[in-house]
Amino acid sequence: MLAMAQQQYIKFLRDVKDTSVSQIAEKLGVNWRTAKKYADKDNWNQEEGLSQKS
Repeated sequence: MLAMAQQQYIKFLRDVKDTSVSQIAEKLGVNWRTAKKYADKDNWNQEEGLSQKS
């Protein structure tokens, strides 16, 4: 898992700078799937992989 600052930087590069996922992955030295995961993330408050209890 990346630090929150890195996650937000990936989102910034994708949304504001219009950088491709491949370019982000190469620039930051992360896996392409990791870059895509954080570039596409909209809800930063939702935990991933945890089930929601009713």
